[in-house]
Amino acid sequence: MDGHVAWIIELAVKDGQLDTFEELMREMVEGTSAEPQTLAYEWYISGDSGTIHIFEKYADSEAMIAHVNGFLSKWAGRFMESVDITKFVVYGDPNPAAREILDGWRATYMGPWGGFSRFS
Repeated sequence: MDGHVAWIIELAVKDGQLDTFEELMREMVEGTSAEPQTLAYEWYISGDSGTIHIFEKYADSEAMIAHVNGFLSKWAGRFMESVDITKFVVYGDPNPAAREILDGWRATYMGPWGGFSRFS
């Protein structure tokens, strides 16, 4: 495949935290939009506003590591105060350094097997 790393992270919003988390989401989207090697950063919310999915795709493991390092230094504390991670599925073949980071979130890895993507 092309070395891209992507994931979907599923989050459960903690009671009373939706408005706070929405403000954080806006800040994170704005900050992440400046990362040239972040290819996709899309947030989705369930009809009852209790579950959030974030789809992220990076050009390669190094771009993913740069994003995660920024997340940890700027947003991780407030993020984890507002939500619980319920599922974290990684797509692609992250390098060992990236896997070491992702393993901390109990990621499930899905390796490339077939198909195509129409975006970078």
